[in-house]
Amino acid sequence: MIGDLLAILILALVCFLFWQQRRQAELAKLIASRKCEQLNLQLISVALKGHKMKTPDGLWRWHSIYQFEFSSLGDDCYQGTLIMQGFHLAKINIPPHRM
Repeated sequence: MIGDLLAILILALVCFLFWQQRRQAELAKLIASRKCEQLNLQLISVALKGHKMKTPDGLWRWHSIYQFEFSSLGDDCYQGTLIMQGFHLAKINIPPHRM
């Protein structure tokens, strides 16, 4: 009885975390798309690079790092990074590229 209840709670927690991760991934893709649109760039792809506990600034905060590829002229490819803390953009890094 207790084991079944615990299994159901663990399954519910895993499903909830998966759902939250999907929401965050969709938001990261939207943010990358809007930023590329502002800079007149073509967004190619967005992918989760990983999760970390310590931010690049040295603070202890759980965050997700997304990597996105974009093109400026259509025949080139650059990689930028996007750091999300929860459902909030913490930082976006777009490397120098041809205009």
